[in-house]
Amino acid sequence: MLVQGSDRPRTVEELLGRDLAARLDRLDVLSRKVFAGKLPGERRSKKKGQSVEFDDYRDYVPGDDLRHLDWTVFARHDRFVVKLFREEEDLALHVVLDMSPSMDTGRPNKLVFAARMAMALGYIGLVNQNRVSLTTFGGVERGFTQIKAMRGRRNVERYARGLLDRLNERPAPGSFDPGGERTTFNAAAKRLASTRVGAGVMVILSDFLDREGYEEGLNYLGVGHGFDTYCLQVLSPEELDPSRASDEGLVGDLRLTDVETGHGAEVTITGATLKRYRERLERYLAGVREACSRRGMTHLVVPSETDVGEYLLGSLRRRGLVG
Repeated sequence: MLVQGSDRPRTVEELLGRDLAARLDRLDVLSRKVFAGKLPGERRSKKKGQSVEFDDYRDYVPGDDLRHLDWTVFARHDRFVVKLFREEEDLALHVVLDMSPSMDTGRPNKLVFAARMAMALGYIGLVNQNRVSLTTFGGVERGFTQIKAMRGRRNVERYARGLLDRLNERPAPGSFDPGGERTTFNAAAKRLASTRVGAGVMVILSDFLDREGYEEGLNYLGVGHGFDTYCLQVLSPEELDPSRASDEGLVGDLRLTDVETGHGAEVTITGATLKRYRERLERYLAGVREACSRRGMTHLVVPSETDVGEYLLGSLRRRGLVG
């Protein structure tokens, strides 16, 4: 958390852009598991139902609907079989954006990058008729907010406007939600799990740099709770390698201030200090990765300098989130 603030997108064009939108039109959100939706959608599932597309046969058993008997098979083979159909069901996409003060740092700014990724994912889901919802936590005036599920290309502007409104609320240290509870990752995850509607794919965009930890929150968002979860840990280039910030004055004797708490610390930056930092960072990242793995989640570290389009079309497509 070395560099504070950044100019923020204020229009849909600045947040997504027509060129990127055109590239994303060929993608759809995928899931490693089948989730049953509550509304009719555009997604084919492996669930056998009574919908539109023939899938297979099985032997008739007493109690089956006689309307689904295949009389052609009976006439040829003197055997009762029931036709099965591939049922249509929709997929929910839950996008979760950490807007805590620690995210509003870095060059490029972590929060701006994460917001652009949230917009791109939301766009993919909406244009493919998936149910898309957005949850943010850690902001100033609204510590925990949710944009209810929507679907369809016509809602892209609405989704973007909700995201832009929250993005342009400047975060501040010690942010609290309206109920007075500090919007830590753990608190936000618990609240999200209690308010969600339907299962589906969840993408969490956060730096996972919370003094209260993150493991308790992950317990609420795993596969056992109906989520196919991807944790994208967004870190700035100088967080990953502080030596890159030497041009910004990160050398010698310094006083560093925690943007979350306002607490300061006197430090001397040397080669040995940077080496210890890298070792601790590697242990921390390994801890987050292991915590996610134990809960059936996918963990990816994403530098804030990453191109959103290239990352979606490359890394996230290979990992099965989109295709």
